Amino acid sequence: MFHSWSIARRLFVANLLFVLALTAAFGAFSLLEARDRAYGDAGSRMRAISTSIANNPLVLQAASSGDPSAVLQPYALKVMSEADADFITIMAPDRTRWTHPRAEELGKPYIGTIEPALNGNTFTEVTAGTLGPSVRTISPVKDQDGTVKALVAAGVTVRTVDTDVADRLGVIGGIALVVLTFGSIASWLLGRYLRSVTRGWGPEQLAQLFAYYESVLHSVREGLILVDTRGKAVMYNDQAAELLGLEPSDADRSPAAAPRLADLPFDGSLRALFESGRPAHDEIHLTGSRILVVNQAPAVAPVPGRSRQKPAVYGTLATIRDRTEIESLGTELQTMKTLSDALRAQTHEHANRLHMIVSLLELGRTPQALDFATKDLELSQQLTDDMVASVDEPVMSALVMGKAAEAHERGVELVVRTSGSSGVRGLEIQDLVTILGNLLDNAIDAAAAGESPRSVELVVEAGAAAVEFTVRDTGSGINPDSIDDVLQYGFSTKSPAASTGGAHGRGVGLALVRQAVQRLNGTMTISNPGGAQFHVVLPVPDPEEEQA
Repeated sequence: MFHSWSIARRLFVANLLFVLALTAAFGAFSLLEARDRAYGDAGSRMRAISTSIANNPLVLQAASSGDPSAVLQPYALKVMSEADADFITIMAPDRTRWTHPRAEELGKPYIGTIEPALNGNTFTEVTAGTLGPSVRTISPVKDQDGTVKALVAAGVTVRTVDTDVADRLGVIGGIALVVLTFGSIASWLLGRYLRSVTRGWGPEQLAQLFAYYESVLHSVREGLILVDTRGKAVMYNDQAAELLGLEPSDADRSPAAAPRLADLPFDGSLRALFESGRPAHDEIHLTGSRILVVNQAPAVAPVPGRSRQKPAVYGTLATIRDRTEIESLGTELQTMKTLSDALRAQTHEHANRLHMIVSLLELGRTPQALDFATKDLELSQQLTDDMVASVDEPVMSALVMGKAAEAHERGVELVVRTSGSSGVRGLEIQDLVTILGNLLDNAIDAAAAGESPRSVELVVEAGAAAVEFTVRDTGSGINPDSIDDVLQYGFSTKSPAASTGGAHGRGVGLALVRQAVQRLNGTMTISNPGGAQFHVVLPVPDPEEEQA
């Protein structure tokens, strides 16, 4: 039964029991303190009475007379009445009573301790006498020589003291009742607040829910990151840490110790999205090495039932998917399409040239046909030899030859200049295809849209430390104010009708180029020397470092 209780109920019961125990302890302490104080006050009052009587010359004179009781009994009864004492006993040093509240006790021995008083000291004790237990003070009566001639005992019964204590119980009980009432109200208010916060769940249920939450959080293949209203990444799973380059999340870390967005290694567009908190649906964001699809929505608390209460917003929750492999496949597909188009264009060109050669042969002009075929073979072979000599990579050579055929088909002359012979060993061929293919595509599009003469120049310089690509066109160039924007995902200067982005759509190519250049630790500069010019420098890895 206890395990089915909510945290609010458990806290209410525990706090109520604590208040009850505290009230009981306070009451007992107050009662004991009041009792001790009452006994102390009674002792002080009796001491003052007994001392005053002992210092009265009447008592010393009566003690020397033949019948002390005749003088002292009326005096003692009067003082006892006025001083509100239960008894005043004046006695001889041998304990013989000269006064007593009960006349039949006169002449009988006093019950109690008198030795300290016989020694000349006043003392107080609690002891039982003829009237029952009492608080009494015994003082000596001395003559001028200091000889004890009599003893005075003044006291009140314990029953009288307890009556005084009982009078104080009402105040103590009232205070205890107030403490119990306000403690119970505070427990109820705190329990009500916790019930609303924990939704009436017990700690076992919350622990189980946390276990479910942890298992779901770390089992999903999408990255999840929760940013609170203060701009802190209070929660993210392992996939998000991998995609965003973060430290693994610590489940025991409190929200107060969560890192701020400003301290995390996010790129500009991702940081702006997370800091804005705006809703996002399938937005593409590029990091240094990944292409991410991000969805973002407010993180709100569920509202029970059909309540019209506005849900509380705790921050924003973003889901992140890795699209790098898909884009890589798209790049490969685009490359295959380029090669296919190149083969188609070359097939068309070769068919025309074969018709020309056959026609010359039919006309009996064999020397002219042979000369035409030789020159055509020399041009194709020269482009192939230049690319292979400078960049010893068949895929790159095929890509450039395909782009040359495509450019020729669109009325654009592709001029290729190469130098060096170190090759591109150590560089990822997929990244090279992404860089060079997108740059040539954009250059051919720009040149084809410009005025004659239409041309694109590709300069490849393969050195021992780096490979440099320079692509320039005769198009309209790039607005200097837009140079930083053209590298952002989704930015394009082309109209939708003119876009030939293929599988990637508009505003993607240069963003992918920038990402690939960064991934290869290279640099890229953009200028406008009569048209757009892109200059890419890629460092070639040291073979010894790769082997190490």
